[in-house]
Amino acid sequence: MNEKPKGPCMSTAIQLERISSRNETGAHVMAAALARHGVTEIFGQSLPSALILAAPHHGIRQIGYRTENGGAAMADAYARVSGRVPVVTAQNGPAATLLVPGLAEAFKASIPVVAIVQDVHRRHTDRNAFQELDHFALFSGVSKWIRRVSDVDRIDDYVDMAFTRAASGRAGPAVLMVPPDVLDERPELSPDASRRQISLGRYPLDRTVADPARIAEAAALIAGAKSPIVIAGGGVHSSGAVCELARLQDMGIPVATTVMGKGAVAETHPLSVGVVGYFMGRGGRAAHQRDLVTGADVVLLVGNRTNQNGTDSWQLYPRDARYIHIDIDGAEIGRNYEALRLKGDARLTLAALAEALEARDISALTGRRAVLEARLAEGRAKHEAELEGLIDWDATPCRPERLMRDLDAVLPDHAITVADASYSSIWIANFLTARQPGQRFITPRGLAGLGWGLPFALGAKAARPEAPVICVTGDGGFGHVWGELETARRMKLPVVLIVLNNQILGYQKHAELSIFGDHTDVVHFEAVDHAAIARATGCAGVRVESPAGFLPALKDALVSTETTVIDVLTDERAHPPITSFEGKAALDY
Repeated sequence: MNEKPKGPCMSTAIQLERISSRNETGAHVMAAALARHGVTEIFGQSLPSALILAAPHHGIRQIGYRTENGGAAMADAYARVSGRVPVVTAQNGPAATLLVPGLAEAFKASIPVVAIVQDVHRRHTDRNAFQELDHFALFSGVSKWIRRVSDVDRIDDYVDMAFTRAASGRAGPAVLMVPPDVLDERPELSPDASRRQISLGRYPLDRTVADPARIAEAAALIAGAKSPIVIAGGGVHSSGAVCELARLQDMGIPVATTVMGKGAVAETHPLSVGVVGYFMGRGGRAAHQRDLVTGADVVLLVGNRTNQNGTDSWQLYPRDARYIHIDIDGAEIGRNYEALRLKGDARLTLAALAEALEARDISALTGRRAVLEARLAEGRAKHEAELEGLIDWDATPCRPERLMRDLDAVLPDHAITVADASYSSIWIANFLTARQPGQRFITPRGLAGLGWGLPFALGAKAARPEAPVICVTGDGGFGHVWGELETARRMKLPVVLIVLNNQILGYQKHAELSIFGDHTDVVHFEAVDHAAIARATGCAGVRVESPAGFLPALKDALVSTETTVIDVLTDERAHPPITSFEGKAALDY
């Protein structure tokens, strides 16, 4: 007899036939539903146990995190890199509360995650059962949707609803509460019952295009503009719209990005402005391109939330420009800048806009291109010259700018670079180069919580095992998640971690000095050897105390098959070119 196929490619009919013929439990029904949606990994810690035990029978492995907040961050990065809707699981009560920070980041950053949380037994509801909590209240501010499965025969319905809500419209987390007794029950599946076959595991789930009349109006505005600019956000990556954006850029329109949008266009393109926002101070890569933003008469925003950091506290974008805003979420259009509303998927809407532009006379755009390219090239040259006067490249302790320059020199185009929040995100956004459209730089910019770097790296590696994954983190952020080094080793997810070890909470100390001229007393750390911590977990650890030692260690780590922590002693006085720090004498200590 021929053996039936195994794994996530197994047809839904065969999966349900197995469930029916073997009279399996709700846990198998749920695992089969997840497999139908293309799930091959669950980020979990063995709960709900019945589901985790059933999952391997349906081609799904568990990636076992050490902490739930780390697991949620892994799922977030997995979604960003793979374009698939990930699943993270947790126990009710304290474990569920630890999911909240990760789901909050995904919620603000519009990243889909399905969280399956084990609830108390149905018979024990509202009796002060062990770790019982009002999970609806807990998750209400960090998810798009939350439901409780109370009937084993409705598992497929609720799993499909969760994936639909997570992946449709503005993506975000969906939470499914599952009592353990539901997973233990045996469903009544009649032979003639309808079988679900749809797969809902990729996002965007439904693509829509903006109103054609408004697209035509937008094309007319851009074609008639004297100094148009595009500012692309993370929605370009989520939509997979990098080719469509490059098409607009090649018509002669300069493109800037937000931090989350970095990599949406190649920064080597002669019409790329770079990352714009709150770190365009002296030494900033785009510092000398500022007037291209402030002087624009038409600004096209794509998948851009116009948030505080991206707009330099709403002071960077021009006040008297005409705005065109493409976004899947109509509530974001016009939130901070009144705009021509192009509500729709970025990829389809950009493609339609490009077609509308090509049908018009765009000779004004093409005619200005050579002058504009020269202007951008001059700004880049000024930046390079300015850095030479600002940075001592051979200083000890090391300057982060030197480390980023060395990393940029050897970073493969197919590598994924992730960063922790705070300075780490700024260092990679400002000093690394996106050399091709779609190159990924993953940063926590939804809520920007510390501790996301290493779990982001593990989630990215799980999504794309063949790609080198490099993480830049500070010692403050890394201290949140040391334990996940063991996860990297156990789950065979080798990544490279660069720890910028300055023995302070850098952004905290420098912001306090900038605002108050003094700092609080817990911004300093005792010395920690992070390389020794790595070796204690069975990973590789290298201590770097001078700039000359970094590049050889990095090259070795990039070809290694094990997770490597490069612990680099860095200058605590070094800070990125944040505009609000300009001219603050207290920072010259």
